[in-house]
Amino acid sequence: MARSPDIQTNSRANLTGILWMTVAMAFFSLEDALFKEAGQSMASGQVIFLFGLGGAIVFWLGLRWRKEPILVAIQSPVMCVRMVCEVIGRMFYFLALALTPLSATTAILQATPVVVVLGAAIFFSERVSLLKWLAIVTGLVGVLIILRPDSNDFSALSLLAVVGLIGFAGRDLASRAAPVSLSTYVLGFYGFLAIIIAGGIVSLWNGTQIVWPDGDASLALAGTILCGVIAYIALMKAMRTGEVSTVTPFRYSRLLFGVALGYFIFDEALSPSFWLGSLVIVSSGLFIMLPSRGPTPTAYPKTEGTL
Repeated sequence: MARSPDIQTNSRANLTGILWMTVAMAFFSLEDALFKEAGQSMASGQVIFLFGLGGAIVFWLGLRWRKEPILVAIQSPVMCVRMVCEVIGRMFYFLALALTPLSATTAILQATPVVVVLGAAIFFSERVSLLKWLAIVTGLVGVLIILRPDSNDFSALSLLAVVGLIGFAGRDLASRAAPVSLSTYVLGFYGFLAIIIAGGIVSLWNGTQIVWPDGDASLALAGTILCGVIAYIALMKAMRTGEVSTVTPFRYSRLLFGVALGYFIFDEALSPSFWLGSLVIVSSGLFIMLPSRGPTPTAYPKTEGTL
């Protein structure tokens, strides 16, 4: 029996969205690894600043090419909140990348959908079933399993990734309330502008001395910018193609890419607690994304401009 055109169209759109999401997560992971590599010979604040500057220039050129206004987003209070959360998320996440293992930082970031649903319940009064509340708690427990605060191996630097996670969750929640008229290029420009601010704050705090990057650092920095822009555009295409509930779970492919890069490039050891915590986080996140039965479904909020 032949499938209806609508089903075939939806299947094709979902497959396209999944491919775009996987591409986005792969390039985000490459961005993280290249940032960590550039940070070996340059101060973190300087790398963050230059990365944000490069990405902002790319999206500014895109806005000029499309003849779109740039300052229109400043008129939205929600965009101001989004910028603040973006600064916090990027600043602490990049510091975590520079100072802690790539694999652990990537794994902790996977709890973002869990925290977003928690925030949606608190700030947007979305109804969440008891089972999903349990999944939220379970996901946060998974983060604790990775951090292992009661062990001798615990490092307070691991909390940098947790603060970054909270900032990203706040950004996603603010993105949900942002005007839908704002294009990918506007959101991208202001997202990278926030990274510039984050880099400036880190540089001032640490008293960073400007260092001219050598050949390897320059290549790593250029690669970071290129991968960041590609990942952002791919993510936008993913979120606007197919069903969100089908496409979004493939965000977790970032964990696989991050672990592989951390293991093969930076020789990071992967402990049993890391694997257990990652499994708990991913399982709880996937459960939360399952459509609820009943008149008030709860799903991971559809956002635009998430990085």
